[in-house]
Amino acid sequence: MYAIVEIAGQQFKVSKDQKVFVHRLQNEEGQKVTFNNVLLLDNAGAITVGAPAISGASVEAKVLKHLKGDKVVVFKKKRRKGFKVKNGHRQYLTEIVIENIVASGTVKAEKTEKKEAKSAKADDLKKIEGIGPKASEALVAAGVDTFAKLAKKSVDEIKAILTEASSTLSHLDPQTWAAQAQLAADGKWDELKKWQDELNGGVQK
Repeated sequence: MYAIVEIAGQQFKVSKDQKVFVHRLQNEEGQKVTFNNVLLLDNAGAITVGAPAISGASVEAKVLKHLKGDKVVVFKKKRRKGFKVKNGHRQYLTEIVIENIVASGTVKAEKTEKKEAKSAKADDLKKIEGIGPKASEALVAAGVDTFAKLAKKSVDEIKAILTEASSTLSHLDPQTWAAQAQLAADGKWDELKKWQDELNGGVQK
């Protein structure tokens, strides 16, 4: 039995006891995690395809450890312009092990999960000085959809998310984003507005 499931914005073909490296998850090491966006199931030759996801199906896993991937070097050069740029990047990853594939479940439970997900409304990250629409989309796609989540991210983690999403976002400097997000999460809008007047693109003037 195997399934094709979406995890952290990527699709994986998984089976029981398989170890998978995925984009960094928020869960702690040793925690159980369930992925409900199952796109295809093969149960002893009986294939079920979702539209887009299969109702009631899920993949249960356990977080083994958080780590960084191999270093990738990106070198850019323009002929006769004297332009050379060399950057290194190591993707933040999480290793998980697939513990169970559930072919069907209660629709009621699925609706409850969706209702709870909707109740936890995402914040407008564009209120943070330096975050535009594209950067906001990249953060939300990586699971950073609230001020509180952004406040917990380090500069390197934010840069990794931006670089992974698009090379056009790699020039952004998120050095103040987490601190701004903490003020927003605490509801200190006046203090945040005063500070933002001193920033230029999220960077201290």
